[in-house]
Amino acid sequence: MAAPTSTPVPAGPFRTGRPWTNWARTVSATPARTAAPRDEAELAQVVTAAAGDGLRVRAVGAGHSFTPAAATDGLMLNLDAVSGLLRLDRGPSDATLVTVGAGTRLHDLNALLAARGLAMRNLGDIDRQSVAGAISTGTHGTGARLGGLATQVRGLRVVGPDGTVRETVAGDDLFEASRLGLGATGILSAVTLEVVPAYDLRAQEEPWPLERVLEGLDDLVDGNDHFEFYWFPLTRRALTLRNTRLPRDEAAPDDPSMNAALRRVRSAARSARSAARATARVATRARSWVDEEALSNGAFGLVNRVATAYPQTTPRLNDFSARALSARTYTAPSYEVFCSHRRVRFREMEYAVPRAALRDVLAELDAWLLASGENVPFPVEVRFAAPDDVWLSTAHGRDTAYVAVHQYWRLPFGRYFSAAEQILAAAGGRPHWGKLHTRTASELAPLYPRFADFQRVRAEADPDGVFRNAYTDRVLGAGAG
Repeated sequence: MAAPTSTPVPAGPFRTGRPWTNWARTVSATPARTAAPRDEAELAQVVTAAAGDGLRVRAVGAGHSFTPAAATDGLMLNLDAVSGLLRLDRGPSDATLVTVGAGTRLHDLNALLAARGLAMRNLGDIDRQSVAGAISTGTHGTGARLGGLATQVRGLRVVGPDGTVRETVAGDDLFEASRLGLGATGILSAVTLEVVPAYDLRAQEEPWPLERVLEGLDDLVDGNDHFEFYWFPLTRRALTLRNTRLPRDEAAPDDPSMNAALRRVRSAARSARSAARATARVATRARSWVDEEALSNGAFGLVNRVATAYPQTTPRLNDFSARALSARTYTAPSYEVFCSHRRVRFREMEYAVPRAALRDVLAELDAWLLASGENVPFPVEVRFAAPDDVWLSTAHGRDTAYVAVHQYWRLPFGRYFSAAEQILAAAGGRPHWGKLHTRTASELAPLYPRFADFQRVRAEADPDGVFRNAYTDRVLGAGAG
């Protein structure tokens, strides 16, 4: 199914398409039409109209995918208005459900949850994405006992090519294919997530020798709620991040038998703890601003600009960056620790490898970097995840280590990423669906036990290929249409 060469823009919510570029400047597209539906009903209307005119349809969130996942020459949907809290179902402490519009940005979701004493079980390190975009591309955080965002999904509303809205829950084939499916089975209009009571994280950030990290890796991964590290290429240094979950203080129960004096003591203690925590958070925010804005973003941006102009300085700059980092420990609400601001633009490729293969993978990558002389001023990020059963999850069925290679956006990345991909793929790696890679459906199918099931459900849900684009054809197969 190909878009007509000239498609009139009808009256109503449609607009003539304008050139669009993603955040990383790796993808551009000029859709025939754009639309920003105000609600689910209007979303269904514009999808039906576009399909009837022979246009393919893709939704775009924040444009944080490095791949052409959102690109289209047909109808590009902006779901920012299909957002916000739709429903809250409080169950047992570990089974509260929230339903939000699919266009809700993660930072807005974190705020609306926090206002209700709730939080996401786990998060990635960027909160600019839409909920639909984050789950559909396999966004994840780190934690050996925790899965990615798609594992927290309990229900979906999916708009089909004929405008029919199907509500689907765990166990349904459409649900399994849609909660992480690159939007290939339909446009998500609402997402139901299982959330938990709000909690704090005690964050410990320390620069360590890489050998120390690798020697104690299993204890670090299994002994912390969340562990990750950044390795600075061309050095033997790493920044370790260890996060421990801390429950929030709960109000004292309303017990008529409790004497008034004890209630006053407990109330005073809670007030003192709250004041101390507020003071600590002010200090944490100030320290965080200095670390993130002045050091991590400001100074790091300068490092990358110097490395671009004078490549021979990169090894010394990486060593300087690693040595300049100081240890710090602080406590803050979970989402403030998980998520950080990224002001230095970059390109990224990430592969999920079996956790047992991590040391060998890093050794091979290190050897290639030393032999090639490649100019890489960006650290390599390593995170971890538990096995899950999501059909297209990169952690499906195995303990997983994620290895992410980055490159400053003004530097060439092709040779570096190609070499890293060969190493990571040879270890049985699965590429992140939203980050740069070159794999095809025929190469990916053997890596996913439920790949054929996904293709079957996709063909049933979208028989005419309305939700296809060039990227989904490459990584999922051309399918119908």
